[in-house]
Amino acid sequence: MGKIKVLDKIIADMIAAGEVVERPSSVVKELFENSLDAGAQRITVEIRGGGGEFIKVTDDGCGMDNDDAELCLVRYATSKLRDADSLYSIKTMGFRGEALASICAVSKVTVDTRKSDSDCGIRIICRGGEITEKTEAGCPQGTSITVENLFYNTPARLKFMKKPATESAYIEELAGKLILANPNISVRFIKDGKEIFFSKGDGDLKSAVYTVYGRAVAENIIFVDYERDGVAIKGCIGNPNIAKPTLKYENFCVNGRICRTTTMVSALE
Repeated sequence: MGKIKVLDKIIADMIAAGEVVERPSSVVKELFENSLDAGAQRITVEIRGGGGEFIKVTDDGCGMDNDDAELCLVRYATSKLRDADSLYSIKTMGFRGEALASICAVSKVTVDTRKSDSDCGIRIICRGGEITEKTEAGCPQGTSITVENLFYNTPARLKFMKKPATESAYIEELAGKLILANPNISVRFIKDGKEIFFSKGDGDLKSAVYTVYGRAVAENIIFVDYERDGVAIKGCIGNPNIAKPTLKYENFCVNGRICRTTTMVSALE
């Protein structure tokens, strides 16, 4: 008998999760981007214990019906692609359909969701990649996803997580970047029961900067708005009064996606 065997689906999903879920902040990013794709105008991110214990992302987006709520937890199930040609015209934040399935494989996930034209919502509980409960639930329009006990069944990954305070700092930094990248979305970030950020979502970049960095920075920024050869650059830079001896405060966003490359950093410098 040969030595090569096909991996069990649950084990395969746990391994695949390592490509998507590096740490709690990865979960927050994936869930937040799903909310953006759902057309949400208000998004609340709540964490406890550095995100390893508890993450909850709630939005007022389009919500899902019963079938979609269950399918969204299946690997490579997506509403963003229909055929190979769709890969060349992607305008959504996510499209591969593996993020939620990967998160479910290494945590306990609860999904509460309701479409605007539905009288009742749906709740699905998934543990370790398997759906354990599906019931009707009273909930507002939109979707709320709760992730608990991240990496509970993958001790090797759990071992490499940093202290809760450090993981919380990663998520707080990410939340700030998400606010700056989406000034038209109202974002609330709650850490261990305390509200850290609340952005109005009024589309004003200065307001978003104020939310993340405070009054001193917001009053010393210079707006940038330039377009050439089909490429548009918009944003803000600080005047010399708030110059910092670090690159930490340089934030880049391309087509709505937070990113950072040495090419972009060098170009800005």
